[in-house]
Amino acid sequence: MKRRKIGIIGCGNISGIYFKNLINTFQNTEVVACADLVAERAEAKAEEFGVSACSVEELLQNPEIEIVVNLTTPQAHYEVCNDVLSAGKHVYVEKPLCLTREDGKKLLQKAKEKNLLIGSAPDTFLGAGIQTCRKLIDDGWIGEPVAATAFMTCHGHESWHPDPEFYYQVGGGPMFDMGPYYLTALVNLIGPVEKVSGFTNITFPTRTITSEKKYGKIVDVEVPTHIAGLLEFKNGAIGTIITSFDVWGAQLPRIEIYGSEGTISVPDPNTFGGPVHIMRKNHKEFSPIPLSHPYAENSRGLGVSDMVRALNTGKKNRANAELSYHVLDIMHGFHDSANTGRHILLESTCDKPEAMPDELL
Repeated sequence: MKRRKIGIIGCGNISGIYFKNLINTFQNTEVVACADLVAERAEAKAEEFGVSACSVEELLQNPEIEIVVNLTTPQAHYEVCNDVLSAGKHVYVEKPLCLTREDGKKLLQKAKEKNLLIGSAPDTFLGAGIQTCRKLIDDGWIGEPVAATAFMTCHGHESWHPDPEFYYQVGGGPMFDMGPYYLTALVNLIGPVEKVSGFTNITFPTRTITSEKKYGKIVDVEVPTHIAGLLEFKNGAIGTIITSFDVWGAQLPRIEIYGSEGTISVPDPNTFGGPVHIMRKNHKEFSPIPLSHPYAENSRGLGVSDMVRALNTGKKNRANAELSYHVLDIMHGFHDSANTGRHILLESTCDKPEAMPDELL
C-alpha cells in the first residue's frame, strides 16, 4: 500500500481531527507539514502532531507533498485550491467546494487540464451509517426510492463558536454550512438531481455573539438563515429539505428515504455512524439495523484516504469534484429559485458515487 505525503493548509477549529486521522487512523496517508495565515496556529498543530510548520508558499513548493488538504474558511477555498492545482498537487477541500458556480467550473477545468484530482468534504457519507443505508437501498430492501426528507434545524452557532461571524456572511448560512452533508448523502443514496425550487428568509437581521471570546459583539446577517427546498431527482424521486439557523427546537428526523416497499431512517449525515432503522411494508414499527460497514467513529479525512486509494488504483475518488460541484449547484439553485420565483433546471450532474467496501480501505 503506497502512502502519499500530505500538507494541511488551515489549522483552525476542524483541523485537529484531520491531523489525528490522517496520521493515526489511515494507513495510506502521511502528514508532513502544515501552514496557516496565523503562524502560531500552525506551529501549535505542528508541535502537537509532530509535523513541520511552514508558510503556505513553502508548503506548496515542497516536492514531497502530493496532496494538500485545504481547511481554510469558505471565502478562501477557491484561491487556495487554485494555488494548489497551480503547484501541481492534488487538493482536498473542506465544504463547500467554493462559493460560486463560476469558480467551481474553473477549478474542475484546471484539474482536468493538469490531470489532478479534487476531493471535497463532506466525507461522512463514506462512513458506516450512510453506507449501511446505501447497501439496504442497493439490495432492494425498500424497493424503488420515491421520496426523501432532510431537516437541519438549530439556532445558529454564535452561542458556542469562537469566531461565528462567517456563518452569517456570503458563503455561510445554514444551506452552505450544513446543506453539503445532507445533499451529499441524498445524492449518494438516490442519485443526482435535475430540478430544484426554494424559498428563503432572514428571520433575525442581526445576531449577538454569546460565546466567550467575542461575547456581546453584534453581527449583521448577510445571507438567508432559513431555506426550504424541493428537489426532483433524475430517477423521478421527490425530495424536501429544510436548513435553518432560526429554529429554537425541533423533533424532526435528520433524513428519511421513502421507497415503494418501505422506509429507511438515515442517521445524522454530520456523523459517520448510526443508528439506522427500517420499516418495511406490512410492518407497523421501525426496526434497528446493525451497521454493515466500518468507520462508525469520527473519521474525517476518510475522503482523503479514498483519494489516495484512487491515485494508487486509477479509480475515481468517491468524494470527487463532480459530486461536490453538483451539490454546490443545488444549493445555489435553491437561492436562485427564491430570488426569481421559478424552478431551476440544473446544468450540472454527477455519477452516483461507488458504494464503499465493507472492509477498511
